[in-house]
Amino acid sequence: MNATLPALETQHLNKQFGGLVATRDVSFTLLRGARHALIGPNGAGKTTFVNQLSGVLQPSSGSIALYGQDITRLRPDLRVRAGLARTFQINQLFRDLTPRETLGIAVAQRLGSGGRLWRSFARDPAIAAESAALLAEFRLDDVADTRTASLAYGKQRLLEIALAIAARPKVLLLDEPAAGVPEDERHEILGVVKALPADVAILLIEHDMDLVFAFADRISVLVEGALLVEGTPAEIAADARVKAVYLGSSDHG
Repeated sequence: MNATLPALETQHLNKQFGGLVATRDVSFTLLRGARHALIGPNGAGKTTFVNQLSGVLQPSSGSIALYGQDITRLRPDLRVRAGLARTFQINQLFRDLTPRETLGIAVAQRLGSGGRLWRSFARDPAIAAESAALLAEFRLDDVADTRTASLAYGKQRLLEIALAIAARPKVLLLDEPAAGVPEDERHEILGVVKALPADVAILLIEHDMDLVFAFADRISVLVEGALLVEGTPAEIAADARVKAVYLGSSDHG
């Protein structure tokens, strides 16, 4: 991995659904170790953009590179192996498993042991130790053996982020990690997101502006499928165009 290359880069990315242009000529750079947020009004194309980055959707034209490797046509699972992980707006968890079991399976898959039964690799000291460390890091150790469906929604979101980190990504796409999380649980999401490994480049897609401005050192604004502006949080908060299309009159400093 060449540390001088951008962690993730798109060139002239376009996605059309019939006559609808969902992303329009998006050239975007995510630097190594970045804390970058992507914001924009509903329907701006943010999730379509992330779906192209992760391989859920193929672009109509343009390219995507992960540390210089062209991944434009790579399957989603191969992108994960290459170092690109993501979370989803609606979590994709196994509701009948516990967090310990879920993370154990993820760690085992990364280590090449995914075909074994849970009760078999649960006794593997390396898998058990890494799973326990993830449970602690993501504030899940107190619910480690609770069925996922019974967890508070904020804990489910934390588990989804832990699951992504279990893949040991070089780039992490966080698609609205606070979506649906009650206000009193959001501080825990923010604390975990801010404490994610410094060498992992993170792109946060989020509507919660408090989370965005507390997390990001750079923000890009997507409007009608195209990048409107990019800058520091202070520059974005002061930009009249951004205020007009998204932030309104809120003062974020």
